[in-house]
Amino acid sequence: MKRTVLVVDDESNMQTVIRMILEGVGYRVIVADSGEAALTHAGNPNLDVVLSDLRMPGMGGEEFVIRIRKERPDVPVIVVTAHGTIRSAVKSIHDGAADYLTKPFEPEQLEIAVHNAIKLRDILRENESLKAAVSDSRSAKRMVGESRAAQQLLEEIRRVAPYKTSVLITGESGTGKELVARTIHELSPRRDHAWVAINCSAIPRDLIESELFGYVKGAFTGATQNRLGRLEQAQGGTLFLDEIGDLDLALQAKLLRVLQEREFSPVGSDQVRSVDVRFLAATNRDPKQLVREGKFREDLLYRLDVYSIEVPPLRSRREDIPLLAKIFLQQLAAETDKKITGFAPAALEALERYAWPGNIRELRNTVERSLLSCSGQIIEVKDLPDAVVESNGPAGADAFSIDKLGQKNLDGWLEEVERRAILDALNQCNGVQAHAARKLGISERSLWHRIKKLSIQINRVIN
Repeated sequence: MKRTVLVVDDESNMQTVIRMILEGVGYRVIVADSGEAALTHAGNPNLDVVLSDLRMPGMGGEEFVIRIRKERPDVPVIVVTAHGTIRSAVKSIHDGAADYLTKPFEPEQLEIAVHNAIKLRDILRENESLKAAVSDSRSAKRMVGESRAAQQLLEEIRRVAPYKTSVLITGESGTGKELVARTIHELSPRRDHAWVAINCSAIPRDLIESELFGYVKGAFTGATQNRLGRLEQAQGGTLFLDEIGDLDLALQAKLLRVLQEREFSPVGSDQVRSVDVRFLAATNRDPKQLVREGKFREDLLYRLDVYSIEVPPLRSRREDIPLLAKIFLQQLAAETDKKITGFAPAALEALERYAWPGNIRELRNTVERSLLSCSGQIIEVKDLPDAVVESNGPAGADAFSIDKLGQKNLDGWLEEVERRAILDALNQCNGVQAHAARKLGISERSLWHRIKKLSIQINRVIN
């Protein structure tokens, strides 16, 4: 089915030019000569993109952007104007526009902008479908990623979530293991019951037993009243044991009994209490190696590791880095009230090249630090931490070594090389495609086709 673009412009000649360009590449075009007329098409369920002039008689473009975004938040808006200024650009983006074009523009620029907006529209539609499928699970909505590794992770979560099965989640620090566990809970039949988490490495060894099982009055000095433990607080719901590998061996034996018998006794009590809890556990260490070293009970591992999920490190899902970085930027910009709208292509490329030993947690911290350092409208390479910019080691080797293709085939690897070469050339040429094409030794039209094929978004540098 053809995608539908609503073009809003009071100049008939511009309407004709835009219609010819877009219909020439297969889009269906609806034309309106004012904001008021355009709003009559807002209810069209097939509407995919809105292309609006900024200066029009009657309802101006800025007011129209606000109105159409309110009525159709699922439809991206591209603002087109002959009066390109930093103020109007930032204002239109702030009001909800997805992109910004300045007249006169090349047909290729218009096609790329609409193509990227269509892609954004598809993502919005997919997200809406996902929200309905997971009953508005907040954690599931945060499980962001378009890479194969991210999609496989989400599929594993969906596969195990409906059951009472214990799950052991492994992965490096900062990969989001607790988010995986929380999403399993929120996609499970226990979603309306308690979610309780305890970090086994953050609580002193002499306190964690009472924290987990609770205690009765007089059990020890300072126990002046009965207290429920995390286990009992999670009754009917899910208990998440983070960094389970750091749990004391004696306490591991008591936890094993709970898993086997579904009962426990608070500290200082002989009373046995039954418990209905689903156990999820996580560790950043190799549990089998811990067993071999005598630091973890093998029988407890068998009980916890009924189903295992390994969360991939960020360096193995590099395709997700730009998306994650932009989401973090949106969240942090809203929290800090800084008007930062995105990243320069070279900055995104630097983020993709970095090895991310701290994984997603480190990426979020990096975005926050860069946001605070940024004095313009977009984050540049100079705003990134030195460690990210200066790193040339493991990241590049992991990304481009043929022996480490992982789940990519040769075509996928070559496509990634081509993408990086084009981004580097565009960055060196300040986004001017003609200059970048000459630097790459190809025709301008060939470069445009490659940009379109690889879905590369060119962020304009506004002086």
